[in-house]
Amino acid sequence: MKPSSDVAVAIPAYQAGDTVADVVRRARVMVGPIVVVDDGSTDGTGAAAAAAGAEVLRHPRNLGKGRALQTAMRELFQRGFGRVITLDADGQHLPEEIPKLLDASRSDGDLVIGSRDHLFRQMGGVRRVSNRWSSAVISAVAGRPIADVQSGFRLYTRRLFDTVGFPESRFEAESAVVVRAIGLGYKIVCVPVELGFADGRSTSHFRPVIDSLRIVAAVARARLETVGCSLQRSF
Repeated sequence: MKPSSDVAVAIPAYQAGDTVADVVRRARVMVGPIVVVDDGSTDGTGAAAAAAGAEVLRHPRNLGKGRALQTAMRELFQRGFGRVITLDADGQHLPEEIPKLLDASRSDGDLVIGSRDHLFRQMGGVRRVSNRWSSAVISAVAGRPIADVQSGFRLYTRRLFDTVGFPESRFEAESAVVVRAIGLGYKIVCVPVELGFADGRSTSHFRPVIDSLRIVAAVARARLETVGCSLQRSF
C-alpha cells in the first residue's frame, strides 16, 4: 500500500513495552509517519517505540488516553496532516486493517470507527455485555445508532478535531467525541474490522466502575453542549 501524504498515525501507549514495537513496525508499512505518545510509562514503552521507527512524545506522568490522543493529534494537525488514524498499542488493532478506514474516509467521513460489533460474541461475557450496553446507551443519548462506540481504532479529520477536540482526559474522551460529532452534524462512518484478539481485558487499563462513571458523565455533558449549540444557532 502506498502511504498517503496527508495521513499520520497516533498511538497512545501506557505500559506497552512488550507490544508497541510490533504495532509500530506494521503500521509503518501501511501509513506514515507514526507518533507514539508514551503516557508516563515506566517499562520502556517509549524506547521500544522509538527503536521500531516511531516518533515518541512523552508525558512525564500518566495523564490518560484522552490527553495522549489530544497531544498526538494537536501535534500532527499543526504539521498540516488532514487525517489521523488512532490505534491501540497492545496489538488488538491490526495495522493491516488501516486501508478500510482510509477507504471509508474518502466518502467524506469526518470520523471513521473500526467497528468490532461482529466480533462481540467472541469476547468474554463481561467485555461483551459492556460493549453492547455502552454502545446502546451512548447511541440513545447521541440520537443515532453506533454499533461500537468504544472502539479506539479510528480515523479523525482535521476539521472534526478543530471543532470538537478532546476536552476529556481519559477513556471517556472517545465516547464523548462521538456524541459531540453527531450533535454537530459531522458524518460518522462505521466499518467492520478484524482484530488481533477479540477480548482485550488482559491488556486494557480500563477500570470498569470508575471509567464507566466517567463515560456516563462525559456523554451527558457532551449532549448538553451540542443541544446548547443547536439552540444558539436557531436564534
